[in-house]
Amino acid sequence: MFIGIDIGTSSVKAILLGEDQSLIASATAELTVERPHPGWSEQDPDSWWTACETVLDALKAQAPRQMAAVKGIGLSGHMHGATLLDSAGNPLRPCILWNDGRSGKQCAELEASEPKFLTLGGNRVMPGFTAPKLQWVRENEPETFARTEMVLLPKDYVRFKLTGDYVGDMSDSAGTLWLDVAIRDWSDELLAATGLSRKNMPRLVEGSESSGTLKPELCARWGFGAAPVVAGGGGDNAASACGVGAVEPGSAFVSLGTSGVLFVTNDRFSPNVESAVHAFCHAVPDTWHQMGVILSATDSLNWLARTLKKAPSELTGALTSVGGPSPVSFLPYLGGERTPHNDVGIRAGFFGISHETDDAVLTHAVLDGVAFALKDCLEALSVAGTKVERVLAVGGGSRSEVWLEIIASLLNVTVDVPVDGDFGASLGAARLGQAAALGTTEGIFAKPALKASIDPVPALTESYAEGYGRWRKLYPALKQAGF
Repeated sequence: MFIGIDIGTSSVKAILLGEDQSLIASATAELTVERPHPGWSEQDPDSWWTACETVLDALKAQAPRQMAAVKGIGLSGHMHGATLLDSAGNPLRPCILWNDGRSGKQCAELEASEPKFLTLGGNRVMPGFTAPKLQWVRENEPETFARTEMVLLPKDYVRFKLTGDYVGDMSDSAGTLWLDVAIRDWSDELLAATGLSRKNMPRLVEGSESSGTLKPELCARWGFGAAPVVAGGGGDNAASACGVGAVEPGSAFVSLGTSGVLFVTNDRFSPNVESAVHAFCHAVPDTWHQMGVILSATDSLNWLARTLKKAPSELTGALTSVGGPSPVSFLPYLGGERTPHNDVGIRAGFFGISHETDDAVLTHAVLDGVAFALKDCLEALSVAGTKVERVLAVGGGSRSEVWLEIIASLLNVTVDVPVDGDFGASLGAARLGQAAALGTTEGIFAKPALKASIDPVPALTESYAEGYGRWRKLYPALKQAGF
């Protein structure tokens, strides 16, 4: 038996798998995000642990006999979050999350002062990453920075609570900008650029390796017969890739979660900093990946639903088909954008609204806008020499067949839809836990069963290509106008 725990931005999910990776039990606990100032995004680290206790208690209640046989636990989590601990392992402040935009000034200064962020780190210095967040704390909260003994990513704080050890994995740690991504180790030069050293960083393991074992008191609480190993695990996107079997070079998936991701597995470190492509280690050894990332995917739909006082599923459910792009255009930049713009200041907007515009037209525009932004990601990956012909769809947004048809037609790729698209990261985490417990990755990362494959619709491909051409003119026009 194996457990996968995914520490998401909005919830913590846990699943219990059998030896054959069949789903035995699952549980979810909700989380909240605090936004104390415009552009800020924070979370209480102990809320992750409380949620983990809740979901593991629930798994035990659902399947006590199977819980006793658990051999491995894998972790997944939202990337980049700066979790600062004192010498006793206590959080010094709320975690600064991946979608926090306060460190724009620090990003520009770090890029200018240390060019190796672009070469060794392999990525543009963006406010979402961990390094500029620490530089912001260093400059704005010097007392907190001086007391910081350890910097952990969200899932690694949960690991610390589970095992008592400070350990990180390669895929998540690559998103800090302190990792030399090609050699899969901390960079002393990049750490020094933000006033830190290796003593402030956790020990590194591969995602499929053991990072330690569960504390005895927790084994007793959850009824484990023997202490399970806790795998290195992975950042949420790398774990999702493990969940959908995207571990071989050339395999790809698209994630429609809070953020949107176009993910491609590579056999080598392949950066493209000019187009703000993310180039990270994968969660399995000797493998890397590229990502195009947009900050507001289902977040855009959720925002519209709140504004219209309807459920997201009500909005998408009313849109049963599309004959082409919406007459209204939407830029999904609610909190800035990563790929390809690396622009923390740009904001979202509708264009072309008329007296006839209704909820369905606005919903259609939001789905289009997210798809167009994913097309931007595909173009950025193409510049880096990456070709994508087929993707698996994961995340809550993958429940909308219309949205997937738009994406398939616009990107001109086949979109495969797993039977269960909601447990990508937690399934991948459980698989990494299985690999760590068994000491092998062989046969662990199979592709999931599919419920559908959505091919491009030629008529939509043509009309959406024209729509994308018009949509791409909006961003530079807004920037020129000073927005």
